Amino acid sequence: MDNDDSLYPPVEPIAAGIKARCPRCGQGALFNGYLKLAKRCEVCELDYGFADSGDGPVVFVLLLDGFLVTALALWAEVSYQLPLWLHFIIWIPLAILIGLVLTRWMKGILITLQYKHKAASGQLDKRGRE
Repeated sequence: MDNDDSLYPPVEPIAAGIKARCPRCGQGALFNGYLKLAKRCEVCELDYGFADSGDGPVVFVLLLDGFLVTALALWAEVSYQLPLWLHFIIWIPLAILIGLVLTRWMKGILITLQYKHKAASGQLDKRGRE
C-alpha cells in the first residue's frame, strides 16, 4: 500500500465497498467484471495486490441467504400452502439473486476495510524464539 493517503480525501469504507469503488480515492472501480478484483485503480493507480478477501464474504452471505430464503419459504408454505412448483419458481431465483448481490457488496466492504485498517498477511514473530 502506498503511503501517500494524505493526497486523497477520506473515503467511507462501507459506502465505497458497496459501490465497488477504490478504497483510497473512492473513484476508480474495485472490480474488473462482477466479482473479479481489478489489478489497480484506474484513477489513483493504487495496486490492489494487498487485497485478499478469501472465502469469508461468500460463507457469510451463503449462511445469511440460506436462513432468509428458508424462513420466507416456510412462512409462505404455512400461510398460503403454495404448490411445490411455485416454491421453485420463487425461491431458487431469489436465493441466487440475493447471493450474487450480497457477495459483491461483502467482498467490496471487506477489501475496503482491509485497506483502511492496513491489514496484511499474518507473519510469525521469530525474534523471541532464538
